[in-house]
Amino acid sequence: MSALEETIRDQPVTLSAARPVHTSAPTQFLKLLCSVRFGVTMLILLGTACLIGMLIMQQNVDGFQRYFAELTPAQRLVYGRLGFFDIYHSWYFNALLAILAVNIILASVDRFPKTWRFVSKPVLTPPIRWLKGQKQFAQIEILGQNEDPVRHVSSAMQKAGWRRISTTEKKGQVFLFAESGLWNRFGAYAVHVALLTILFGGFLTAQLGNTGSMPLSPGQSSNLMSDTVVDLDRANEVTQQLPFQIHCTDIQQKLIKKDGSISAMNTIDWMTRFTISDETGTHEAFVQLNRPFDYRGYRFFQASFTTVGRARNITVEATPATGGTSEVISIPRDGWANLADGTRVKFAEFRGDFRIGPEDPNENTTEYPNPGAVLQVGKQGDTPQRAYAFGPQMANIPVAGKPVGGYTFKLIDFEKVADQHILSIQRDPGATVVYVGFVLLFLTLVAVFFFSHQRVWAVVQGSSDHHTKVIYAGNANRNYNGFADRFSGLVQNMIEK
Repeated sequence: MSALEETIRDQPVTLSAARPVHTSAPTQFLKLLCSVRFGVTMLILLGTACLIGMLIMQQNVDGFQRYFAELTPAQRLVYGRLGFFDIYHSWYFNALLAILAVNIILASVDRFPKTWRFVSKPVLTPPIRWLKGQKQFAQIEILGQNEDPVRHVSSAMQKAGWRRISTTEKKGQVFLFAESGLWNRFGAYAVHVALLTILFGGFLTAQLGNTGSMPLSPGQSSNLMSDTVVDLDRANEVTQQLPFQIHCTDIQQKLIKKDGSISAMNTIDWMTRFTISDETGTHEAFVQLNRPFDYRGYRFFQASFTTVGRARNITVEATPATGGTSEVISIPRDGWANLADGTRVKFAEFRGDFRIGPEDPNENTTEYPNPGAVLQVGKQGDTPQRAYAFGPQMANIPVAGKPVGGYTFKLIDFEKVADQHILSIQRDPGATVVYVGFVLLFLTLVAVFFFSHQRVWAVVQGSSDHHTKVIYAGNANRNYNGFADRFSGLVQNMIEK
């Protein structure tokens, strides 16, 4: 019940000397837990923790190893001790979530009885002086009427949109009371339910979820994902086993400029195709940059790629060593193509910066300075021989002109792609719960702030000269301008009668 309504009682009040009231420590603690100020404080602390998580790279984000290596020893030690590298799974972050949830629950329990009394027992016959103190107030006189003035007032209220009207007679006056949007008084509790749903979803993710990354190249199979765990000033890699086997079938990149590098600045999209095998069978999967794939509660994202340049397919010109017409063939990765005389050519290997000898696995070859392909050439049933196909940069070296299987080979074109795509794998059991919570929060906030609980009273007072005086008053808990328009329409309806 509002403070104004609580003052409408006419009983005399006897004042006595105030005595200090002793409140026990448990009671004070409960009052603190259910206070709005304490809840706001918890929200500020949670927001601060989230801000730290945004400013300091988290250990499950791609590139963390590089970020960690660039920190000073003091930063590594302090951030590690405080749990800043994995703040969303830290004990104090979960404690803040739990305390905030308890605060919401206790605040709802503490205030619900007052709200229930307010809506279940409205004041039907308030004092006239209290009605005159309302912001929306009007007083009109009705000249002698043959018909019942109470019926006129009730009809005007119904025309203004109030359907259920209570009529009470007190001390020779007739009080009419109507209200709408009563449910709006319970909107705060619906918002609390939405917030608790979001917090519960976050708790499920924090306790039962896990994340990791998995590098994939065509032909590779794995059921392990790796994650970074920081132990004070050291970052360690840990592996987790998935409940299914992943086999990569193809990776592809769409470039802005075909002749450019395969860097992120020149790439529109990364695409990874793989299969997932478990006890239910084998399932096809496809992941793009903005198109994750979900399976059994796990979500696969494109995270990054390695800086080793490869080719998804190549176009090679094969020229007979004895002279004759050259043939142009296209070969997919690890695939075969046949020449006119039955010679088979396999695409065995590709390097973005080709050198005779072992390849440096740490070299960045995304610019493809010296592209070259390793081929296997031979007829059906014969032992394949190694051959090389180079681009214009290395076309004049001796090995490029050496015939293999009766042909020399030249690299004409190739489709650029990284050696590996790195997928981020996330198990988020609370995601659906969080989504439901946010939808519920949006709907409840719209319902709470775009509608209101509106109440109106009308007091019909008779007079000796057959004139009738009608007093109107009303209030709303929000949307005051809309209620003012509705109240003015009510009064106007009565005047027009």
